[in-house]
Amino acid sequence: MEENKQNLQPVEEDTIDLVEILQKLWAKRKFILIVTGVAMALGLVIALLTPNQYTASCTLVPQTSEKKVGGSLSGLAAMAGISLGDITSGEVLSPNVYPNIIKNVDFQKELIFSLYSIDDIPVPVRYYDYVTDKKYRKFNLLYVIKKYTLGLPGVILEAIRGEHEDIQKGSDKDTISRLTYKEQKVLEDLYEVFLLEMNEKKGYVQLSTTMRNPLLAAQLTLKGQQLLQQYLTEFKLQKVRANLEYVEANFQEARLNFEAKQEELARFRDANVNLTSAMARTREEKLQSEYTLLLGVYTELAKQKEQAKIAVTETTPILTVIEPVVVPVEKSKPSRARMLIIYTFLGLIVGVGWVLGVPYVKETIQKVRSPY
Repeated sequence: MEENKQNLQPVEEDTIDLVEILQKLWAKRKFILIVTGVAMALGLVIALLTPNQYTASCTLVPQTSEKKVGGSLSGLAAMAGISLGDITSGEVLSPNVYPNIIKNVDFQKELIFSLYSIDDIPVPVRYYDYVTDKKYRKFNLLYVIKKYTLGLPGVILEAIRGEHEDIQKGSDKDTISRLTYKEQKVLEDLYEVFLLEMNEKKGYVQLSTTMRNPLLAAQLTLKGQQLLQQYLTEFKLQKVRANLEYVEANFQEARLNFEAKQEELARFRDANVNLTSAMARTREEKLQSEYTLLLGVYTELAKQKEQAKIAVTETTPILTVIEPVVVPVEKSKPSRARMLIIYTFLGLIVGVGWVLGVPYVKETIQKVRSPY
């Protein structure tokens, strides 16, 4: 019986505590409603002041396997005695390295220093100038409030540190790419909204940009797509172009040697119209052998040169555009209803927490100060 009473005792205390909590909340219901109402009003103001954001995107399918060169030219090449063999259109980068490509310094510079058409600006401007030049900035009340409230510590630290001095650019011989402090800040802000996402399961890549200006978002996404295609194609062409340059250099050398030997054989024959001595015939045979050998080398290199040219010509695009970039007409965020619900819920949590937490904290402090 005693054990049963002990087991029932905690349940009774929990029930009493729950009733007590509800009584405290009911007694302070006006305070909780006021806090919740203030939070709701704050959420409504922030939701109304938050500008609309538009997302422009494109979906791309990367080529992940090598493709043999030839196609419609393979038959013509065979008729000319040229075997395309195993010449491939170059190596293909894995889509896993695409995020590294868009973080390449040269890629980033081309992205921010390209010209874009922007509403209310008569001539195209560079994105870097649009962001850093004060004459292009529009007043944003919410941004100002955030900057001098939540962002005030950062403003103070920036003022204490002073302006950053950009590293002086090197001479023309200096090939190391550099970013100035302003360029770095512009890129940090841009790459928070300029995103590349990979869906490995479905095998596609998506580029997207989210901005207040829908036209600018679409142009940045399109420029990013073009640059990604350009960088991937350049890598793919490196191998076949290097092979073409190598073959062309050898072809030119073989052509000069062949023409020189051809002239030497012709001069010898002109000088020895009637071959009477064995020495002359032996000399002619030697020149004829050398001429035949150089002709074979010259012919073979000519074939290889045409093969290399076809390999460059037949190089196909790395990325296939499934969904092209379009200027968005519907906002992607903010969701004002969601913001209002979140702020209202947070206000309710703060009000309830204040009612239940403050007395407990005071009681704990009193127990600490007077333990006996």
